[in-house]
Amino acid sequence: MLRAHKIKLDPNQEQATYFAKACGVARHAYNWSLAQWKAQYEAGLKPNEAALRKQYNAIKPVEFPWALEVTKTAPQQAIKNAGTAFSNFFRKVKAGKKGKDGGYPKFKKKGIHDAFRADNGPPKKGVSAVQVDGKRVKLPIIGWVKMREQRRFPGCIQSTTVSRQADGWYISILVETDDRLHQESTGVVGVDFGLKALATLSTGESIPGPKPHRRLDGRLRRLNRSLARKRKGSANWKKAKTKLSRLHKRLADIREDALHKLSHHLTTQFDVIGIEDLNVKGMAANSRLARSVSDAGLRSLRTKIEYKAAMTGATVVVVDRWFPSSKTCSQCGQHHPEIVLGVETLRCECGLTIDRDLNAAINLANYAVSSTVSACGEDGSGVALAA
Repeated sequence: MLRAHKIKLDPNQEQATYFAKACGVARHAYNWSLAQWKAQYEAGLKPNEAALRKQYNAIKPVEFPWALEVTKTAPQQAIKNAGTAFSNFFRKVKAGKKGKDGGYPKFKKKGIHDAFRADNGPPKKGVSAVQVDGKRVKLPIIGWVKMREQRRFPGCIQSTTVSRQADGWYISILVETDDRLHQESTGVVGVDFGLKALATLSTGESIPGPKPHRRLDGRLRRLNRSLARKRKGSANWKKAKTKLSRLHKRLADIREDALHKLSHHLTTQFDVIGIEDLNVKGMAANSRLARSVSDAGLRSLRTKIEYKAAMTGATVVVVDRWFPSSKTCSQCGQHHPEIVLGVETLRCECGLTIDRDLNAAINLANYAVSSTVSACGEDGSGVALAA
């Protein structure tokens, strides 16, 4: 299994300059490949990333000699990424799923998602270009670079990606390892995602969301105003931009920390997890909910639950978005159309009075159990629902 660990680096000035140069080479190679792809396609040819890589390598010593100063995997992987972008675009076109811009690959800009890749490549008598020794990592050409912490996962290093976030440099180390998440117990749970509480479990547990954007909104507005008052490109403008980038990264880190903790809890404590297929894009289209939806990170949460469930062996049951989990009594099954957005309590004729989110979570758990029983053809799976 492949697992990645992102660690902050402590490069010296020479190493930081090399990283910036490698990011520039990768960005140039990506933009060059997009331009070549478009030109060849309009000329009636059928371009592909393998041919573009050979073409780039042939002209690199003459036209782009500065690209030889960084690891060769930086431009090569960038061209591969361009090929993947076009493959995704053609797949969406074939499926009829186009975005506002058609999904056509765009050119990259300096300072936005700066990154480059450094791979080991084919094994050569046990010698690797990328090595990790405690709190340092060896990268091609530049050598050993200090890390803030040690690598978390043991195993064979497949690749590394160095990226710039705010004013810091980070390395993501991809490792092939047998180290998996340990499932501590078994059971079933239904999870109702929301904006007021990040998640309500069928066990009765309510997980509050950190809501970092709402908490730090005042500071975010001040830094945005400060940046707008500076002359673009000036020294003070760069300082203000760095401060704003740091705050945006802090917001993202707070959100990611909460999502990782919740997804880890669910996938290690339960073997069947029922979740709803939310239309996050549609929810974000509502101007009143857009900020809260983005702040919660619901789409990212589902992704984390699904890939961590694969590591623990848990089963994730995704319930159709039209399933009336909130409007159906979890005790008698009666439908309550009066439960609309803003109504927080369900009161049923059978005598049940329950929070709508908890009621929805229990319904999702019931649905998950029935789905797994139907799929396995067995009566009961050793799981019990919280009433």
